[in-house]
Amino acid sequence: MGEVTLLAFAIVAFIGIATPGPTVLLALTNGSRYGLGRAVPGMAGAMLSDFVLIGAVALGLGALLAASEFWFTIVKWLGAAYLTFLGIMLLRSKGSLDVTEGTAASGSGSARSIFLKSFLVAVTNPKGYLFFSAFLPQFITPDAPQVPQYAILAIVFALIDFMVMFAYALLGSRAVHLLKRKGALWLDRACGGALLALAGSLAFYRRAAS
Repeated sequence: MGEVTLLAFAIVAFIGIATPGPTVLLALTNGSRYGLGRAVPGMAGAMLSDFVLIGAVALGLGALLAASEFWFTIVKWLGAAYLTFLGIMLLRSKGSLDVTEGTAASGSGSARSIFLKSFLVAVTNPKGYLFFSAFLPQFITPDAPQVPQYAILAIVFALIDFMVMFAYALLGSRAVHLLKRKGALWLDRACGGALLALAGSLAFYRRAAS
C-alpha cells in the first residue's frame, strides 16, 4: 500500500465521515449537553466500532450481509430501532445542561452510557458493513498480506473519525454556551429529528441485488 493510495483513502474517508451521520450527531449532542471532555467516551465508542466494522468486513461479514436478505434485515431493524429510541429520547429532552467537570457515575450522562450509545449506533447499522465491503477493497493490494493493510486502514479511519467527532463536539459545546438552555433544547430537538430521519432512511434501505 503506497502513500498515494493511503492519502486517497484518507481524503475519501474524511468526506464520508464529515457528512452528518448518527455518530457525529451524537458527538454534537454530547458536546452540547455534557461538554467537550465528557463527549470523549462517545468518540472512543465510535472509534471502537470502526475497528469492529472493518475487522468484520475483513473476516467476510460484510459479504454475508450483502448476500443474505435475512441477516441484513435483522441488523437493519436493530439499527433502525435503536436510532428511533435515541431520537425520541432527544425529542423528549428538556434541554438540560450538565457540563460539570469529570465523569458522571451513572445515568444517561455516564461515560459508559455515552460510550455504548455511539458504539451501538455504528455496529447495528448494516450500511456501515456494506460501505466498508465496497470501499476498503479498492485500497487493498491483493498480492500482499491483507491483515496489516486492513489494520492500517482501520487506524487511519478511526483517527479521522475522532478528529471529525471532536470538531462536532467542540461546535456543540461552544454553541450551547452561547445560546444557553434554549439553545440546548433546540439542538437536542434538531439532532433527535435528524436521528429519526436516519432511522427512517435505514428502515427503507434495501440490500443491493446480488
